[in-house]
Amino acid sequence: MAKSKYEYVKQFERDDSLIPNTWLVIRIDGRGFHKFSERHQFEKPNDRRALDLMNKCAETVMTEIHDIILAYGQSDEYSFVLKKECDLYCRREAKILSTIVSLFTSNYVFLWKSYFADKELQYPPSFDGRIVQYPSDNNLRDYLSWRQADCHINNLYNTCFWALVHSGKTETEAENILRGTLSSDKNELLHSLFNINYNNIPEMYRKGSVLVKQEIDFKTLNQKGVEVIRKKKIVTILHVDIIQNKFWKEHPELNIITIT
Repeated sequence: MAKSKYEYVKQFERDDSLIPNTWLVIRIDGRGFHKFSERHQFEKPNDRRALDLMNKCAETVMTEIHDIILAYGQSDEYSFVLKKECDLYCRREAKILSTIVSLFTSNYVFLWKSYFADKELQYPPSFDGRIVQYPSDNNLRDYLSWRQADCHINNLYNTCFWALVHSGKTETEAENILRGTLSSDKNELLHSLFNINYNNIPEMYRKGSVLVKQEIDFKTLNQKGVEVIRKKKIVTILHVDIIQNKFWKEHPELNIITIT
């Protein structure tokens, strides 16, 4: 087939191929989700339905994109880890990023009614995203540790903040009370004023959500109609510590080293 005379415009496209043999992390964040959560009256400090919706969207993305081996989410953000040898879209950054962000966002809208049957979606949510490349297992482990530590810090603060607000303090008063406090101070505040043991708060809120693909046995029929047991990988949602080595030792299939 003869080439069109207009085909020269392809020369203006930028080569955005990612470096080979590096871990690819795609992190998406809700755009303007503070306003979005207020408009849709999310419960504070944590709305279980909103977090379950985020997890379901991430599960769908992970099921569709086979190169994703792990995902970690908290609040309105999710990080997806693609294996080092991934050759998805020839490692073209724009293609990978746009696919994952659009797939996540479209599922958020599509699944909204499954989690918020009593609330109309007032306007379309949007998410931004970025891709970061990590050359070593330690770099990747540190990135995920950073996100989980961030989850703990933010949730501890928000738990204190909204406990104070729900008790009658204004948001400004709550901010002033918490300004300059350490984690130990916040834990003591929760215990002494509200009889809340922070360690008893659901792990999803304190540690975020970790998605991995685990192999399970399932029954099916072969071509002769005989029942047989086959293996199948399904996305499993966990709420566990990923900073320490225990998680990584329990999941050698991820091929990520444990830090000694």
